[in-house]
Amino acid sequence: MTITVHHLNNSRSQRILWLLEELGADYDIVSYQRDATTNLAPAELKDAHPLGKSPLIEDRGRCVSESGAIIEYLCERHGGENWLPNRSSDAWIDHLEWMQFGESSFFVPVMLKIYAGRLGEAAAPLMPRIDEQLSAHVAYAEDRISDSLHFVGDEWSAADVMMSFPAEIAVMQGYGEKAPKLARFVEAIHARPAWQRAREKGGAYFIW
Repeated sequence: MTITVHHLNNSRSQRILWLLEELGADYDIVSYQRDATTNLAPAELKDAHPLGKSPLIEDRGRCVSESGAIIEYLCERHGGENWLPNRSSDAWIDHLEWMQFGESSFFVPVMLKIYAGRLGEAAAPLMPRIDEQLSAHVAYAEDRISDSLHFVGDEWSAADVMMSFPAEIAVMQGYGEKAPKLARFVEAIHARPAWQRAREKGGAYFIW
C-alpha cells in the first residue's frame, strides 16, 4: 500500500521524504507551498490537518502526524528496523533523548531566531538571549555527535533523521564555523543519494 505524504516546502517534512527514500518505501506526495510573502502554510493544509501541520502521512487507513511519531512509525512498519536501536540497550535511551532534543530543546531557539529575525529592530532586546541559547544548543550537539557524524551508534539512525532539520537551519544561520562536525553531518546527509532523490521530489528547499 502506498503512503501519502502531505508535504510543505521548506519544512520538517523534507526529512520524512529523506527517510522514505532510505527505506525504499512507496509513497505519493501531496504538495503545499508556503506564501512567498508571509512564509505561512496555505489554508488548504488545514483540510488535511486541523492545525495546518506538515508533515502528515496517511497509511493503512489512518493519519499520523508529528515528525517523531512519523519517523518511529515508518521505521517500525516500513522496513526501518535497522534505523532503531534495540529497546533493551543503552543506545535506546540515547535515541529517546535525541528524538526529543531535535524537536523540542534544539528547535525552540532555532525557530525563535527565524521569527525574531523577521521583526528587525523590534526583536533587538530578545536577540542576545536567543543567540546565547542557540549557541549553547549547537555547542551541545557538536560535543555529543560522534566522530563518525552520528548521534546514536556509528550508523545512520532515526535520531540522525530527527536532528537533520535543526542542524541544517543552524548551519544555514551561520553556526557551522563553530560546529564543524555538525556542518559535516549536514554535508554528509546532502551527499546521500536518498536525500538527493527526496530533494528532487520535494521541490525547493532552503538554499539547496
